[in-house]
Amino acid sequence: MHTILLSLAQAASGSAPAPGGGQAQGPAGCAGAGGTQSLIFMVLMIAVFYFMLIRPQQKKAKDHQNFLGGLKKGDQVVTRGGMIGRITGVSDTTVTLEIQEKVRVRVLKSYIEGQHRDAAAAAPAPKDKDKDKEAKDEKPQPPATT
Repeated sequence: MHTILLSLAQAASGSAPAPGGGQAQGPAGCAGAGGTQSLIFMVLMIAVFYFMLIRPQQKKAKDHQNFLGGLKKGDQVVTRGGMIGRITGVSDTTVTLEIQEKVRVRVLKSYIEGQHRDAAAAAPAPKDKDKDKEAKDEKPQPPATT
């Protein structure tokens, strides 16, 4: 039992005994190359994680903090819970939202997700192509003479 545990511990540490009782020998001249390659690989992985994950997340958090700092009375916002309301009061940590006429709710500033724009107000009104075409085709008629 002890020999099995001892061999597992040696295998986990990476120092397995070589046959014949001597030290394990790697390929000649490659003793430091494997360590340098793995170090370069680790540095590259850290750089990828920084530029792909950490930096964009920090930028997004900074933008959200700037947004929360710029909240003012009259802004229409949406909370993380999906509640839409117009700001009627702002303090250091809370915002008072009017979600319906004479219905006000206090919400923590940190739970404000973003600004809300009505779908009808945000999207331009669809143009009626037929009316535009008719307006272009109509030419002013000269006055009728009798």
